[in-house]
Amino acid sequence: MCYCNFIGCHSWFKIGIISIRFNLLFSLGPRLKDKSNVTLQGGEYEMKNPESEEDKVNVTYIDRSGKRIPICGKVGDNAMYLAHRYGIEIEGACEASLACCTCHVYVDEESYDKIPPPTDKEEDMLDMAPLLKPNSRLSCQIILNKDLEGIEMVVPKVTRNFYVDGHVPKPH
Repeated sequence: MCYCNFIGCHSWFKIGIISIRFNLLFSLGPRLKDKSNVTLQGGEYEMKNPESEEDKVNVTYIDRSGKRIPICGKVGDNAMYLAHRYGIEIEGACEASLACCTCHVYVDEESYDKIPPPTDKEEDMLDMAPLLKPNSRLSCQIILNKDLEGIEMVVPKVTRNFYVDGHVPKPH
């Protein structure tokens, strides 16, 4: 016999889901400390400009239309959040928690070998990405360093859209 209607377990289920979402929101995604030792949420670090020439890393994104967008990032930037800062349409639905493939990019051959190899979890997410290529990576897993000076990332023509159609990603 089910007591769902009697004790209202449907309401408890909703509360449980809300609690899980709240915990995920505040537990996932990279946390960084800036030079003043202040803890930053994912994406906040990328909103800061390089503090010195040594920190600068030149990056080129190539959007879906083929337009080349050169930008200046810095050592430690997450490539997905950096793209969001400059309005480049990379979705990033899971906010760098390795739960989707919407930040999928193609990395130029020279730079690809300078990025640490993908983890099993990233490989699992990439398996879901449309138009997968040997140089595919999730941009949320690319952290800039000086070795990646001049990296080029191409945004694929299509992606798995986890947002409502027509949604344009914005910095968080």
